[in-house]
Amino acid sequence: MISPAAVDVHAHFLPPSYRAALKRAGIDRPDGFPFVPKWSAGSALALMDEVGIGRALLSISSPGLSFVAGAERSELARTVNAEGAAAVQDHWQRLGLLASLPLPDVEAALEEITHASEVLHADGFVLMTNYEGVYLGDKRLEPVMEELDRRGALVTLHPTAPPEAKAVANGLPYPMMEFIFDTTRAVANLVVTGTLARHPRLNVIVPHVGSALPSLADRLNGFAKLPFTHKPSERIDVYETLARLYYDVAGTPFPHALRGLLGIAPAEQLLYGSDTPFTPNPAIQASAKALLETDLLDDNQKRGMFTDNAQPLLPRLAQSPA
Repeated sequence: MISPAAVDVHAHFLPPSYRAALKRAGIDRPDGFPFVPKWSAGSALALMDEVGIGRALLSISSPGLSFVAGAERSELARTVNAEGAAAVQDHWQRLGLLASLPLPDVEAALEEITHASEVLHADGFVLMTNYEGVYLGDKRLEPVMEELDRRGALVTLHPTAPPEAKAVANGLPYPMMEFIFDTTRAVANLVVTGTLARHPRLNVIVPHVGSALPSLADRLNGFAKLPFTHKPSERIDVYETLARLYYDVAGTPFPHALRGLLGIAPAEQLLYGSDTPFTPNPAIQASAKALLETDLLDDNQKRGMFTDNAQPLLPRLAQSPA
């Protein structure tokens, strides 16, 4: 058991409208996953009780809303967010919502930010690493990043298939490697375009133990110093930027990934994530046990990762008893 106060920032939900939309689109193996997992608020809470998780943030996983187009995407975002908000209302002490946006439609996304924030009272937003090949540092998405920054929003990134994923995956499921690479690509894009520097009020969570960023941080830092990488007037400190992001430990933190992540980010930036229901319950239990027992973190740092580090990001949940 973790702790009654533990916060899971990487927990997914698949409400009825989303499952129906996947079925209409003929998607029964999302990103190569062998099936569409079952989900209900009851099953989510049962897992939380079993593992010892006090609170969890619900978000839509890949493929996000990308498999529908135009007005239908906006409608699905509105419906999915409403269903997430209803689950939160029913279990307000235990659940929070990370709302989805109908990007790359900027105007529709801005409308959904307002609705999710002011009507649904969402706790933050989940952004896919790319939207039809448009990455988050792209100037076309700047109005969205500006609005999220203005609100001091919590933004968690979630990987999805990169452009031409089928050609590079060689038949392997996208979560195996392409998710890791696309998260790294998205964060690098946010850094070298100066997007994170321009929007310091964003609280960004990077998933999956930093993905490949620990391995590539030195290379990114070297290239960021070259004038052809960015505007000469911009000063980009890759190490400083990566160190102020938050990182969830969902996925495979051991035996190597967590050690590497601690080389680019302090323990105070670590957050717990389960990746339920895409990660089987026994694997979630085993990962939680390993995190509790690791000697890479002291007791205070473990308490921070499971609980304390998330509290400033989630004022509503932090004030509610688990």
